[in-house]
Amino acid sequence: MNAKYYDGTNLLNMKRILLAMAACMAVVTVCAQPKTQSIKDINIRDPFIVADASSGVYYMYRSSSVNAEDGTVRGGVEVFRSRDLENWEGPVRVMTVPADNWITGPVWAPEVHRYKGYYYMFATINSDIEWKKQRASHPAYTMRGTQIFRSKSPEGPFEAFDEREPATPMDEMALDGTLWVEDGKPYMVYCHEWVQVMDGEMKVVELTRDLSAREGTPLRLFNASAAEWATGSPAADGARSYVTDGCFLYRTSGGKLLMIWSSFGKDGYAVGVSESVTGKVTGPWRHHPKPLFSRNGGHGMLFRDFDGGLNIVMHAPNSPGGAERAVILPLEERDDMLYVKE
Repeated sequence: MNAKYYDGTNLLNMKRILLAMAACMAVVTVCAQPKTQSIKDINIRDPFIVADASSGVYYMYRSSSVNAEDGTVRGGVEVFRSRDLENWEGPVRVMTVPADNWITGPVWAPEVHRYKGYYYMFATINSDIEWKKQRASHPAYTMRGTQIFRSKSPEGPFEAFDEREPATPMDEMALDGTLWVEDGKPYMVYCHEWVQVMDGEMKVVELTRDLSAREGTPLRLFNASAAEWATGSPAADGARSYVTDGCFLYRTSGGKLLMIWSSFGKDGYAVGVSESVTGKVTGPWRHHPKPLFSRNGGHGMLFRDFDGGLNIVMHAPNSPGGAERAVILPLEERDDMLYVKE
């Protein structure tokens, strides 16, 4: 080998090259690190948090659409990670609606539940397919339903079942499905959209054991107007509409079954509490006269932090669009009822 490759000049040049390469690699590594941002800076509606005790990580899911190669917009979901509920890394995409899905539009209100060794995502899929003539001064009657996806990890990827169909009835404008397991049986509680029925409905349907499909006929639990605090919204044609949104169930330490859900009250979008008289998901349900939260925020869910504290996370404000943020408030359970801690 030629000795000139070992002289001092070439060794110095080699060191410079290696140092330059190392610097470039460092830049790439830094750039590849997930972005970290404060929860106050993340625009999000319908936030859902999974506290994974095994890893000490909180996961927060958010809807996010993508532009497909065929020029269409496909719905999807991304996730943020945190260890302190204040600073969040991400987002990272964990689900994209398959191209051969029953509908492929934007996703609403994704939530993730651990069940029998898997993580199941309940996601409302939307479309621009109209199945009925639009009513004057009302939103269009478009195909919408909650579909279930499955993954081995809270970080995805979440895959659709083979049928590529919703777990809610195809002829219902349905949204915001959530999982509830009772006496070993899995159920989905969901909202029947006010756009279709005017007085929004809360419904429940039993699911198959692997959550791949519904089993049986949905049961109506109640209408939104049954809650004293839900004032509804007037329409241009004189009718009054009542929204049902964001249902989530919780069993108190005393054994009572509660449901939080959202509608509009006198101060705007709000979170109310309903209680099953029998302690069963099939009800009947009575409604607490005052909402849990009434200040232009809602679509909440409950979770326990790693210190054991009970919390609600919701988006607020509900309007204007773009201002929505995830708001986490500590809760107190007292006499089988929920209260926001002062």
